Amino acid sequence: MSFQEKRTIFSVTSGWIITFFYALYVYQTYQDEIWATPVDLGFWGKTLLILIPVSIGARIIAHIIFHIVYKVTTNDKDVDVTDERDKLIELKSERVSHWIFMLGFIAAMASLTFDVPEYTMFLIFFGGGLISELAQAITALYFYRKGI
Repeated sequence: MSFQEKRTIFSVTSGWIITFFYALYVYQTYQDEIWATPVDLGFWGKTLLILIPVSIGARIIAHIIFHIVYKVTTNDKDVDVTDERDKLIELKSERVSHWIFMLGFIAAMASLTFDVPEYTMFLIFFGGGLISELAQAITALYFYRKGI
């Protein structure tokens, strides 16, 4: 398995783990408030806005640890060499990710037009982001295995 494949698998796995633990933290911290006021849009907005810097910081730390562990275990020099093939795979996988994210965004906005609770929009928006991240990783792994 190449370095790029390992990095992609680690990235998506760490992203889902970080999101899971943040959601667990929010659930445990605000357990009484969530069920008391599930339609509090301020709560949902604050929760998603705090997720962004928490996720970025945790991913930076996770990637630093990944690179250190990979360097120590393999003793490779120049492991993160990016060529034209890697850039093309990244562009194609990002395109798939952006399309899926936009479909999730449109579904979230469309949910406001139907007779569903307003917090459903935040849940669909959040789920669309997670699914688009997973689709990007799967697409990148597919292109690394299949070739372009």
